Amino acid sequence: MTQSPTPIHDVVREHYAERIKSNASCCGSSDCCTTDSNLYPTDLLATLPEGESSISYGCGDPITLASLEPGQTVLDLGSGAGLDCFFAAKKVGETGKVIGVDMTPEMLERARSSAKRMSLTNVEFRQGFIEDLPVESGTVDVIISNCVINLSPDKSKVFNETFRVLKPGGKLAVSDIVTDGELPDEVKKSLSAWAGCVAGAVEAKDYIAMMESAGFTNISVKPVFFDKQTVDDALGDMNLDVNNYSKDDVYKAVYSAKITAYKPA
Repeated sequence: MTQSPTPIHDVVREHYAERIKSNASCCGSSDCCTTDSNLYPTDLLATLPEGESSISYGCGDPITLASLEPGQTVLDLGSGAGLDCFFAAKKVGETGKVIGVDMTPEMLERARSSAKRMSLTNVEFRQGFIEDLPVESGTVDVIISNCVINLSPDKSKVFNETFRVLKPGGKLAVSDIVTDGELPDEVKKSLSAWAGCVAGAVEAKDYIAMMESAGFTNISVKPVFFDKQTVDDALGDMNLDVNNYSKDDVYKAVYSAKITAYKPA
Protein backbone atom coordinates (compact mmCIF):
# COMPACT_ATOMS: atom_id res chain seq x y z
CA MET A 1 0.00 0.00 0.00
CA THR A 2 1.45 3.36 -1.05
CA GLN A 3 1.92 5.89 1.73
CA SER A 4 -0.18 9.06 1.45
CA PRO A 5 1.04 12.30 3.04
CA THR A 6 -0.54 13.33 6.33
CA PRO A 7 -0.89 16.91 7.66
CA ILE A 8 2.25 16.23 9.72
CA HIS A 9 4.16 15.18 6.60
CA ASP A 10 3.06 18.37 4.86
CA VAL A 11 4.12 20.63 7.73
CA VAL A 12 7.49 18.90 8.11
CA ARG A 13 8.13 18.99 4.36
CA GLU A 14 7.29 22.71 4.13
CA HIS A 15 9.44 23.43 7.19
CA TYR A 16 12.53 21.78 5.76
CA ALA A 17 11.95 23.13 2.26
CA GLU A 18 12.13 26.62 3.73
CA ARG A 19 15.25 25.69 5.69
CA ILE A 20 17.16 24.55 2.62
CA LYS A 21 15.99 27.52 0.54
CA SER A 22 17.40 29.89 3.15
CA ASN A 23 20.47 27.73 3.85
CA ALA A 24 19.37 27.51 7.48
CA SER A 25 21.06 24.73 9.40
CA CYS A 26 19.22 22.26 11.58
CA CYS A 27 15.62 22.49 12.75
CA GLY A 28 15.60 26.17 13.60
CA SER A 29 17.70 28.92 15.10
CA SER A 30 18.73 26.53 17.86
CA ASP A 31 16.13 23.78 17.99
CA CYS A 32 16.83 20.15 18.76
CA CYS A 33 20.05 20.07 16.76
CA THR A 34 23.46 21.66 16.84
CA THR A 35 26.04 22.65 14.26
CA ASP A 36 27.88 20.01 12.29
CA SER A 37 31.17 20.88 13.98
CA ASN A 38 29.65 19.81 17.31
CA LEU A 39 28.07 16.64 15.94
CA TYR A 40 30.95 14.99 14.09
CA PRO A 41 34.60 14.28 14.91
CA THR A 42 37.18 16.41 13.12
CA ASP A 43 38.64 13.50 11.16
CA LEU A 44 35.21 12.67 9.73
CA LEU A 45 34.55 16.28 8.71
CA ALA A 46 37.92 16.28 6.96
CA THR A 47 36.75 13.55 4.54
CA LEU A 48 34.61 16.11 2.68
CA PRO A 49 35.80 19.19 0.77
CA GLU A 50 35.76 22.45 2.71
CA GLY A 51 32.28 23.98 2.74
CA GLU A 52 30.42 20.75 1.95
CA SER A 53 29.59 19.99 5.59
CA SER A 54 28.01 23.34 6.42
CA ILE A 55 24.36 22.21 6.34
CA SER A 56 23.41 19.83 9.12
CA TYR A 57 19.90 18.86 10.18
CA GLY A 58 20.79 16.22 12.73
CA CYS A 59 21.03 15.67 16.47
CA GLY A 60 24.00 13.29 16.49
CA ASP A 61 26.58 11.29 14.55
CA PRO A 62 25.07 8.08 13.11
CA ILE A 63 28.12 7.55 10.89
CA THR A 64 30.47 6.78 13.75
CA LEU A 65 27.69 4.80 15.45
CA ALA A 66 27.22 2.66 12.32
CA SER A 67 30.90 1.57 12.07
CA LEU A 68 30.62 1.37 8.28
CA GLU A 69 32.92 -0.84 6.22
CA PRO A 70 34.01 -0.82 2.54
CA GLY A 71 31.57 -2.55 0.20
CA GLN A 72 28.45 -2.15 2.34
CA THR A 73 25.09 -0.89 1.10
CA VAL A 74 23.82 1.91 3.33
CA LEU A 75 20.36 3.52 3.50
CA ASP A 76 19.80 6.94 5.06
CA LEU A 77 16.24 7.62 6.27
CA GLY A 78 15.33 11.26 5.71
CA SER A 79 18.63 12.09 4.02
CA GLY A 80 17.96 15.83 3.75
CA ALA A 81 20.75 17.75 2.01
CA GLY A 82 22.82 14.56 1.93
CA LEU A 83 25.52 15.19 4.52
CA ASP A 84 25.39 11.77 6.22
CA CYS A 85 25.15 10.09 2.81
CA PHE A 86 28.34 11.82 1.72
CA PHE A 87 30.16 10.74 4.88
CA ALA A 88 28.86 7.19 4.35
CA ALA A 89 29.91 7.18 0.69
CA LYS A 90 33.48 7.89 1.75
CA LYS A 91 33.34 5.08 4.30
CA VAL A 92 31.95 2.34 2.04
CA GLY A 93 34.13 3.30 -0.92
CA GLU A 94 33.67 2.60 -4.62
CA THR A 95 32.59 -1.00 -3.97
CA GLY A 96 29.82 0.16 -1.65
CA LYS A 97 26.56 2.01 -2.24
CA VAL A 98 24.60 4.67 -0.38
CA ILE A 99 20.89 5.39 -0.86
CA GLY A 100 19.27 8.50 0.58
CA VAL A 101 15.48 8.68 0.89
CA ASP A 102 13.71 11.97 1.53
CA MET A 103 10.22 13.36 0.89
CA THR A 104 11.26 16.97 0.25
CA PRO A 105 12.07 17.83 -3.40
CA GLU A 106 14.17 20.85 -2.42
CA MET A 107 16.36 18.68 -0.20
CA LEU A 108 16.79 16.07 -2.93
CA GLU A 109 17.77 18.73 -5.44
CA ARG A 110 20.45 20.10 -3.13
CA ALA A 111 21.75 16.64 -2.26
CA ARG A 112 22.00 15.56 -5.91
CA SER A 113 23.74 18.79 -6.83
CA SER A 114 26.30 18.35 -4.04
CA ALA A 115 26.94 14.71 -4.96
CA LYS A 116 27.57 15.71 -8.56
CA ARG A 117 29.89 18.53 -7.49
CA MET A 118 31.93 16.08 -5.39
CA SER A 119 31.88 13.43 -8.16
CA LEU A 120 30.39 10.83 -5.81
CA THR A 121 29.20 7.99 -8.05
CA ASN A 122 28.31 5.54 -5.26
CA VAL A 123 25.43 7.58 -3.79
CA GLU A 124 21.89 8.11 -5.09
CA PHE A 125 18.84 9.93 -3.74
CA ARG A 126 15.24 8.73 -4.02
CA GLN A 127 12.05 10.60 -3.21
CA GLY A 128 9.74 8.79 -0.84
CA PHE A 129 8.39 8.39 2.67
CA ILE A 130 10.29 6.53 5.36
CA GLU A 131 7.02 4.75 6.17
CA ASP A 132 6.97 3.34 2.62
CA LEU A 133 10.58 3.00 1.48
CA PRO A 134 11.34 2.86 -2.26
CA VAL A 135 13.91 0.12 -1.58
CA GLU A 136 13.84 -3.62 -2.30
CA SER A 137 13.51 -6.06 0.57
CA GLY A 138 16.68 -7.58 2.06
CA THR A 139 19.13 -5.39 0.14
CA VAL A 140 20.65 -3.09 2.77
CA ASP A 141 23.53 -3.81 5.18
CA VAL A 142 23.19 -0.74 7.42
CA ILE A 143 20.43 1.82 7.92
CA ILE A 144 21.30 5.22 9.35
CA SER A 145 19.12 8.19 10.26
CA ASN A 146 19.70 11.52 11.97
CA CYS A 147 16.86 13.20 13.90
CA VAL A 148 14.18 12.01 11.45
CA ILE A 149 12.23 9.02 12.80
CA ASN A 150 10.81 11.20 15.59
CA LEU A 151 9.17 13.31 12.86
CA SER A 152 7.16 10.39 11.52
CA PRO A 153 3.46 10.15 12.50
CA ASP A 154 3.68 6.33 12.20
CA LYS A 155 6.94 5.16 13.73
CA SER A 156 5.86 1.51 13.91
CA LYS A 157 5.53 1.53 10.14
CA VAL A 158 9.01 3.03 9.84
CA PHE A 159 10.53 0.23 11.89
CA ASN A 160 8.63 -2.42 9.94
CA GLU A 161 9.97 -0.93 6.71
CA THR A 162 13.55 -0.72 7.98
CA PHE A 163 13.35 -4.35 9.09
CA ARG A 164 12.02 -5.33 5.65
CA VAL A 165 14.81 -3.72 3.62
CA LEU A 166 17.67 -4.87 5.86
CA LYS A 167 19.59 -8.02 5.05
CA PRO A 168 19.64 -10.73 7.75
CA GLY A 169 22.20 -9.58 10.31
CA GLY A 170 21.81 -5.98 9.15
CA LYS A 171 22.25 -3.03 11.51
CA LEU A 172 20.12 -0.02 12.35
CA ALA A 173 22.16 2.94 13.69
CA VAL A 174 20.31 6.19 14.32
CA SER A 175 20.56 9.41 16.25
CA ASP A 176 17.10 10.51 17.30
CA ILE A 177 15.06 12.46 19.84
CA VAL A 178 13.25 10.48 22.53
CA THR A 179 11.72 11.34 25.89
CA ASP A 180 11.73 10.13 29.45
CA GLY A 181 8.19 10.83 30.56
CA GLU A 182 5.21 12.53 28.95
CA LEU A 183 5.53 15.86 27.16
CA PRO A 184 3.01 18.65 27.91
CA ASP A 185 -0.11 18.46 25.74
CA GLU A 186 0.58 21.91 24.27
CA VAL A 187 3.89 20.66 22.91
CA LYS A 188 2.53 17.33 21.63
CA LYS A 189 -0.35 19.03 19.80
CA SER A 190 1.78 21.71 18.13
CA LEU A 191 2.60 21.02 14.47
CA SER A 192 5.32 23.62 14.72
CA ALA A 193 6.85 21.72 17.61
CA TRP A 194 6.55 18.51 15.59
CA ALA A 195 8.56 20.00 12.71
CA GLY A 196 11.09 21.17 15.29
CA CYS A 197 11.83 17.61 16.47
CA VAL A 198 10.09 17.85 19.85
CA ALA A 199 6.38 17.03 19.70
CA GLY A 200 6.88 13.87 17.68
CA ALA A 201 9.32 12.33 20.13
CA VAL A 202 8.07 9.30 22.07
CA GLU A 203 9.22 7.74 25.29
CA ALA A 204 12.35 5.63 24.95
CA LYS A 205 10.54 2.54 26.26
CA ASP A 206 7.88 2.92 23.55
CA TYR A 207 10.57 3.46 20.90
CA ILE A 208 12.23 0.22 21.99
CA ALA A 209 8.90 -1.63 22.07
CA MET A 210 8.18 -0.63 18.46
CA MET A 211 11.59 -1.87 17.34
CA GLU A 212 11.08 -5.15 19.17
CA SER A 213 7.63 -5.55 17.61
CA ALA A 214 9.18 -5.11 14.15
CA GLY A 215 11.63 -7.92 14.94
CA PHE A 216 14.80 -6.08 15.96
CA THR A 217 17.11 -7.53 18.62
CA ASN A 218 20.17 -6.38 20.61
CA ILE A 219 18.63 -2.91 20.98
CA SER A 220 20.70 -0.20 22.66
CA VAL A 221 19.54 3.35 23.52
CA LYS A 222 22.21 5.63 25.00
CA PRO A 223 21.10 9.17 25.99
CA VAL A 224 22.88 12.40 25.12
CA PHE A 225 21.14 15.17 27.10
CA PHE A 226 20.63 18.72 25.81
CA ASP A 227 21.56 21.79 27.81
CA LYS A 228 18.68 23.96 29.07
CA GLN A 229 19.46 26.84 26.72
CA THR A 230 19.04 24.61 23.65
CA VAL A 231 15.62 23.40 24.79
CA ASP A 232 14.59 26.88 25.91
CA ASP A 233 15.44 28.39 22.51
CA ALA A 234 13.65 25.56 20.72
CA LEU A 235 10.46 26.05 22.70
CA GLY A 236 10.70 29.79 22.18
CA ASP A 237 10.51 29.27 18.41
CA MET A 238 7.23 27.37 18.74
CA ASN A 239 5.07 30.31 19.89
CA LEU A 240 3.31 28.25 22.56
CA ASP A 241 1.41 29.69 25.49
CA VAL A 242 4.05 29.55 28.23
CA ASN A 243 1.37 29.83 30.90
CA ASN A 244 0.01 26.41 30.01
CA TYR A 245 3.11 24.31 30.62
CA SER A 246 6.38 24.21 32.51
CA LYS A 247 9.61 24.28 30.50
CA ASP A 248 11.16 22.31 33.34
CA ASP A 249 8.99 19.38 32.23
CA VAL A 250 10.62 19.48 28.81
CA TYR A 251 14.15 20.01 30.19
CA LYS A 252 13.78 16.76 32.09
CA ALA A 253 12.07 14.82 29.34
CA VAL A 254 13.64 15.48 25.94
CA TYR A 255 17.03 14.12 24.91
CA SER A 256 18.97 12.90 21.92
CA ALA A 257 19.93 9.23 21.86
CA LYS A 258 22.40 6.93 20.14
CA ILE A 259 20.29 3.98 19.05
CA THR A 260 21.41 0.68 17.55
CA ALA A 261 19.54 -2.52 16.77
CA TYR A 262 19.97 -5.59 14.55
CA LYS A 263 17.90 -7.79 12.28
CA PRO A 264 18.54 -11.41 13.33
CA ALA A 265 20.88 -13.31 11.02
